[in-house]
Amino acid sequence: MAKQTFEESLQELEAIVKQLEQGDVPLEEALAAFKKGITLSKQCQETLTKAEDALTKIMQENGEAVVFEEEEK
Repeated sequence: MAKQTFEESLQELEAIVKQLEQGDVPLEEALAAFKKGITLSKQCQETLTKAEDALTKIMQENGEAVVFEEEEK
């Protein structure tokens, strides 16, 4: 089986969250879904971190300093 894309993982994670929020899932299924959700969350975070690192490297190779900071609203 091919590895899921970031978008597929995020979509599955969102479905798990909705399912668990409804609260009508048997305990065993809820625990399995929670475990899967944690795994998906870690995969998504890892993908985002790798993308940020790659972008920083690309930008730095172009001679530009890049600082990733959240915009103030």
